[in-house]
Amino acid sequence: MAFMKKYLLPTLGLFLAYYYYSANKEFRPEMLQGKKVIVTGASKGIGKEMAYHLARMGAHVVLTARSKESLQKVVSHCLELGAASAHYIAGTMEDMTFAEQFVTKAGELMGGLDMLILNHITKSSMNFFQNDIDYVRKIMEVNFLSYVVLSSAALPMLKQHNGSIVIVSSLAGKLAHPLVAPYSASKFALDGFFSSIRKEYSMAKVNVSITLCVLGLVNTGTAVNAVSGVMNLPAAPKEECALEIIKGGALRQEEVHYDSSLWTTLLLENPGRRILEFIYLRKYNMDKFINN
Repeated sequence: MAFMKKYLLPTLGLFLAYYYYSANKEFRPEMLQGKKVIVTGASKGIGKEMAYHLARMGAHVVLTARSKESLQKVVSHCLELGAASAHYIAGTMEDMTFAEQFVTKAGELMGGLDMLILNHITKSSMNFFQNDIDYVRKIMEVNFLSYVVLSSAALPMLKQHNGSIVIVSSLAGKLAHPLVAPYSASKFALDGFFSSIRKEYSMAKVNVSITLCVLGLVNTGTAVNAVSGVMNLPAAPKEECALEIIKGGALRQEEVHYDSSLWTTLLLENPGRRILEFIYLRKYNMDKFINN
């Protein structure tokens, strides 16, 4: 009974209040008008669709991916759609120096930064793990470590604008999937790292939101080709997926769950993790860290 009064009832109350408040927030496209946004992995697929949505909303965008030619076409179309400005910087996220310098250059082009959308991944395939450590290292560097580098470089600008970090992840970063162990590890790492950083920002009163986007199968060419002959699943539309990611970031939601099945979203909303996090958070003595 004492446990319920001290921990469980207050936690359930906060949980219900949080979801009531979140459910009543309404997205408006003008929220992005004039905002300065970076999108990585923007030459195709979901990244390209996000760039187009942002352009229609009148945002400033700086896009990056490896293909200069593809980025040129996307930027050109963004300007046609009404982007306040649109630029690209081509490069690879295997190079951490490029990742850091890219954020600085993007900030200079736009005169600041309101939202950082991290969407890039390196090429991977579905197969049994063959003890290829170099392959694991490459996936972790591109799919995880470069996200840390980019967000760290962007943080000073985001603090100035009470900005947002949007992390595009996967169901493979929430649920155990066979045949994608290295990829899955990189996505679980995103959840662990950025969910922890979100708690630290909250405690330290850093007004920068972090939104983790957990995506099921989406009908991008890369994703559909990867699962062909291996999984029999309907793919959700990339255009709608891209919009839901932007909405989640603009509304400063902690997580966005997007899949062709409503059951996925419903089951991922399990409050158990949030309740446990709240309980364990009360056991920390954070004063010595925050005061320093």
